[in-house]
Amino acid sequence: MRRRHRRRNYGWALCFLGVMAIIPITNVFSADENSARISAAFPTETQTADTDAWYNQEDHAAWNVLSDGYGWQEESGSPQQGEDEVQDALIETTPSSDPGEKPYPTEWNLSLDTLVRRTFYGTYSGTRFFDLDIAGQVQNKTSLTNAALLAESRLAPAFTIDVDSDEPQVLIMHTHTTESFEPYVRNTFDPSFNYRTTDSAYNVVSVGDTITQQLENAGIATIHDTTIHDYPSYNGSYERSAETVKAILEQYPSIRVVLDIHRDAIQDGNTLLQPVVEIDGKEAAQVMIISGCDDGTMGMPDYLQNFHFACRLQTSMEQNYPGLTRPILFDYRKYNQDLTTGSLLIEVGTHGNTLEQVQYSGELIGKALAQTLLKLQE
Repeated sequence: MRRRHRRRNYGWALCFLGVMAIIPITNVFSADENSARISAAFPTETQTADTDAWYNQEDHAAWNVLSDGYGWQEESGSPQQGEDEVQDALIETTPSSDPGEKPYPTEWNLSLDTLVRRTFYGTYSGTRFFDLDIAGQVQNKTSLTNAALLAESRLAPAFTIDVDSDEPQVLIMHTHTTESFEPYVRNTFDPSFNYRTTDSAYNVVSVGDTITQQLENAGIATIHDTTIHDYPSYNGSYERSAETVKAILEQYPSIRVVLDIHRDAIQDGNTLLQPVVEIDGKEAAQVMIISGCDDGTMGMPDYLQNFHFACRLQTSMEQNYPGLTRPILFDYRKYNQDLTTGSLLIEVGTHGNTLEQVQYSGELIGKALAQTLLKLQE
């Protein structure tokens, strides 16, 4: 372990309400239109809901794209909603000590029938969205009112951290460890690659490394767990990662924050989206926090404490780096967020983003997270 331990995966039965009809309109620009890059300081006009898929708006295409924060295809087909409950007896809850290798490609079979669209998600409007007081937004997909959640967003997290302690305060881990990215900016992609690799230099572990480095630079003791939970078997990933997190929390009860670092997947047919923002002259992948809500059946009574933390982190990221964040997704999800009062899932870019973009985002997340946590010292 790298002061960063190894982890396991946990497959939770997800609770879904139904696919939301409110999807943002995005300003899109092609990979070779560098002059059209959208600065973080000048986000696009307000994005509204209830739209058709394609628009022409001031000579830019606008794409209404569904993103509920789910991943990309695994090796053998992902479980359907609720399927994990049926397959509990078949799921291995301990990660393999030798999962084998799934290399990152060294050669690419690009298809002219594919397209990578570079895009920027700006400010949202619609009944499911509300603004936080200082910076950032929330997408509310629950029965709780926006007014009630706005009031909750103003409350402090339930935990404090001890910067002077040598004991770890933060755990960075990955339920879907093999989630990977595009190698560089390009117009087309290789449809035979499922955007998963066990090579930690090319998957979300590399993002976790950059977050961890920023926390350690700020004097916050951190563990980065790199256990592979989603390979060779994808089903049961959250069950395996839960066992990893529980074991680490038992060994290090000082840990207050657990961040599960993923990447999103936004695709329509043969078109991938690459949501980017320019910050200090460099391209960063846009990020999304997922904070779960309990519908009364999920065993997560303290979910609002995670939400308090999510709002603090969202505000810090968006205030320091305008345009870096998409709205917090507040939905009926569990994702092992019952294990601490500082548990969140963060989607860093999508499978359409490049390694350089997501690693830079990890650096920015780490800096904003450190700033947030230093204000929560004991």
